[in-house]
Amino acid sequence: MAARLSPAAADAPAPPALPAPAHTDWLRNVLVVTGPTEETGQFRAAAAGAGVIPWVLDLDGLEEDWFLSLAAPAEGEPAISLQGARVLARRLRDAAAANHQRAMARIGTDRSCPFDLHRLLPVPPGILRLGPDDPDSRTWLWTHWGTTRPLRHVRELEPTLDGRKRRMAELRVEFWSADWSPWQALRRLRRNWPALSFGLKPDYAGGEGDEPTRRPIAPAQHKQGDRDKKHNRDKPPRSARARRG
Repeated sequence: MAARLSPAAADAPAPPALPAPAHTDWLRNVLVVTGPTEETGQFRAAAAGAGVIPWVLDLDGLEEDWFLSLAAPAEGEPAISLQGARVLARRLRDAAAANHQRAMARIGTDRSCPFDLHRLLPVPPGILRLGPDDPDSRTWLWTHWGTTRPLRHVRELEPTLDGRKRRMAELRVEFWSADWSPWQALRRLRRNWPALSFGLKPDYAGGEGDEPTRRPIAPAQHKQGDRDKKHNRDKPPRSARARRG
């Protein structure tokens, strides 16, 4: 498995505890980016990507974890022999490797994801080498994106901007985020794209669940917000944050 970014030391401070619950709660969001036509077009081009984070997977570690969970489940008796567990773990490893290889092949050519955070705020190579489940990786995503997993089911929605505003354009995107909206990413994007307005509307009532779905929504009309407002407008309300622990 790849080494961490810095050598472990007895007196090294522990990584900060992430305020994420053990069970991921997927939250639906609608992001509206508005601004001058030229700048909005430039952002649209910069944000479009494959929606893939090129993690370096520890396939040996994954295979061993699968084998142990099959051969010695936490609850109940094993439902498979040791040999069967080893064979199935290897097949799972091969499937994971093939899926990862297909995803990696899309990077650089696929632009089907209209809001690719790795394109806009790339995960550095040192973090990518740690893999998606390493605590340092999760901490980096939380610190720089405001959520601990990649966005899912990102799709563009029909714009609602008044057509009479000839010199203005709008990009309207729906996506699902893990536990929180990507408020840290929005803070950085507002600084990087000062000519644009970023309005984010989380859907707390309809966004809870184990896994995002592609069920349609009726996008609400968004008010163009002042990009200089405090970033707290993108954070969950106090009551929601308390409910999530």
